[in-house]
Amino acid sequence: MPDLALLAEVIRSGFVESRHYGSAVGLGPSGRTEVALGQVEAAVLPRSSAKPFQALACLTAGAALAGPRLAIAAGSHTGEDFHVHVVRELLADYGLDTGALACPASWPEDQPTMYELIRQGRDVSRERMNCSGKHAAMLAACVANDWDVPGYLSADHPLQLKVRSVTEELAGEKAAHVAVDGCGAPLFGLSLTGLARAVQALVLAAPGSAPRQVADAMRAHPEYVGGTGHQNTELMRALPGAVAKGGAEGVLVVALESGHAVAVKVIDGSPRATTVVALDVLGRMGCDVSGAAAFARVDVLGGGAPVGRIVPSIEK
Repeated sequence: MPDLALLAEVIRSGFVESRHYGSAVGLGPSGRTEVALGQVEAAVLPRSSAKPFQALACLTAGAALAGPRLAIAAGSHTGEDFHVHVVRELLADYGLDTGALACPASWPEDQPTMYELIRQGRDVSRERMNCSGKHAAMLAACVANDWDVPGYLSADHPLQLKVRSVTEELAGEKAAHVAVDGCGAPLFGLSLTGLARAVQALVLAAPGSAPRQVADAMRAHPEYVGGTGHQNTELMRALPGAVAKGGAEGVLVVALESGHAVAVKVIDGSPRATTVVALDVLGRMGCDVSGAAAFARVDVLGGGAPVGRIVPSIEK
């Protein structure tokens, strides 16, 4: 894979067991590329890393989103009861219930919640799916504009055209590809550099502006961006002022309050090294990420005890 960079190695008992290749880009506050590894101008599918941009589109389309509602619209929640409460309340304020959600039914990602639902004899549901906050915000925007509700996931729906426009404006480039995300929503491909620019734009936006409202809601309510023990949630708590949002298939974006931003794509789709790589890129740009030292070390276990670790192995 000559065009990709070696991003991380999995070391077990002194032996290189696995390697993760991919691309990573780091932008300085001015927008200048300070670290470029692999194919940073090639298109990637941002997956759930795009949720903050989708939330911004819903907000600017007129959906009443603030605080936890805006954070959960930009997040991938773990399906805990407090998440579902916000989703249901948002829908109810627009005359809808969870039956309007078009995302797939799912068990919650939070295991204690899942086990409790099973004990209660409950089944999978759409409101427990990690994208239900985003979908509730999309539905709210549709009602606010008198747009068609059942067809809100169509790529040519007014809301999704708005999402595309907002995403392209933040990224400073046109969408390279249109796909369907795992939750059924349209997904707009961007270069890795464009993805980093887009999340950077949120944290550098003027106070009070709509993009800044998204960043501020995520930072103020990280438990709605992920959930109890979720890595994005805990990373933002460890780095006050940071915005972090992962996506399926090995994607992660992190933007610091300083304006430094990084986007990572691991080509094999595994997320286990993305945070390690992102923190390494931020450190290479001179950012103080010492508060997140616990996330920079991922142990490899043998017999329940550490026998190695995942280490960043970035090729310059």
